[in-house]
Amino acid sequence: MLESVGMIEKSLAQLNDDETWEKPNSQLNSMANLLLHLSGNIRQYIISSLGEVADSRQRDQEFSQAQDQTKSTLLREFKATVDEAIAVIENCREDQLLQKREVQGFELDGLGIIMHVVEHLSYHTGQIAFWVKYRKEIDLGFYEGYNLNSLNP
Repeated sequence: MLESVGMIEKSLAQLNDDETWEKPNSQLNSMANLLLHLSGNIRQYIISSLGEVADSRQRDQEFSQAQDQTKSTLLREFKATVDEAIAVIENCREDQLLQKREVQGFELDGLGIIMHVVEHLSYHTGQIAFWVKYRKEIDLGFYEGYNLNSLNP
């Protein structure tokens, strides 16, 4: 999860507040709406379900919210959500990880919930990075300093 957070931060550093709320076209969401959506998903799946607290997610509002927060506020709230989710995961008991529960109409055990969130976060991280790279015509340098061609020992 933290790798995706770093990639999102690095991507959004290239955008100003207005660009963060800009929709690439009528069928796509703004990067700000994606941050709200990711926070909502993480709260619903991990904090609410695994953390066993009431679910108050208003999913449609994540996509319809207009420009009323700065990029820095959105990022701060997103990172706080991720930190809270990590704390929930780190404090899960084995029985909580194995327990089946219903989230968003899907029946998943705790491990399935974690896998869903990581996959969902990764998917939208890629969308955000793609949009920024496309719009700014830049390499975001996610793996600077790493030799990605090195073979395993």
